[in-house]
Amino acid sequence: MDTQAKYFESISLPEALSIRNASEVYANIIDHFRGNNSIALSLPENAEADLSFLQLIEAARRQAKAEGKTFTLSTPASGSLLKLLERAGFMEAFDQEDQKFWLHKEVTL
Repeated sequence: MDTQAKYFESISLPEALSIRNASEVYANIIDHFRGNNSIALSLPENAEADLSFLQLIEAARRQAKAEGKTFTLSTPASGSLLKLLERAGFMEAFDQEDQKFWLHKEVTL
């Protein structure tokens, strides 16, 4: 069993991550936040997301931080999600926390 599985409650998300199912994804995340201090989102390799998903995840990150909880992606953003982050201009504005969350990049000085 890997370390993340031991300490993080994992949420598996569907392939379609869009405005059509944003309320379901939101409810799933909130339900897991209620009983856990550490949440890891598991995204399918072929996940298709739109801007509403990015907004939802960014809001969840802020909420987790405000509540002192840990919120991560189980794997770095890739494929169409990575392309969406690029097209939407998110990557240009990434700070160190964003790079760690979305890309799993540790910044060292």
